Amino acid sequence: MAEDREKEGSEIIEKPVSLNRVAKVVKGGRRFAIAALVVVGDGKGRVGYGTGKAKEAPDAMKKALDAAKKAMIRIPLREGRTLHHDLHGRFGSGKVIIRSAPAGTGIIAGGPMRAVFEALGVQDVVAKSVGTSNPHNMIKATFDALTSMRSPRAVAAKRGKKVGEIVSRREGNAKDAHAEKSAA
Repeated sequence: MAEDREKEGSEIIEKPVSLNRVAKVVKGGRRFAIAALVVVGDGKGRVGYGTGKAKEAPDAMKKALDAAKKAMIRIPLREGRTLHHDLHGRFGSGKVIIRSAPAGTGIIAGGPMRAVFEALGVQDVVAKSVGTSNPHNMIKATFDALTSMRSPRAVAAKRGKKVGEIVSRREGNAKDAHAEKSAA
């Protein structure tokens, strides 16, 4: 059991997003501390984020990493490289728009969102942040979007249909729409 945890811990991808010096004003002056924001993932569909605060940067990073590992969630990926469908997420005034992309596109996303996708193992995605550029809000909005992701298997189970019916419809609709455009 302990060996499994060590193996799992070695393949975890750690992405520090933000390291911020914060001050608490007290009677004798200011007390400084470091606040850290970290994203972790396994590169295969599991990702989490965490925050930590301490007097020294390494301690803050360790706290953030521990919190992130505890908060990891599984996100279904399409072909292990992109998302199943387009997503919208929101947290506070931060909004994110995430779109799946064809192979070879790469990760087109800014700062904190890029760290989430790299840790998640997504290779092809296009994302845009609208509103705030605060890393905390951007990451929370990204996680809001990712938690709304539904795989074809989950949708088929919910509707009581077969996965083939759901996926073929998706591809069929694209072909029908293309045929209508070319006919017009």
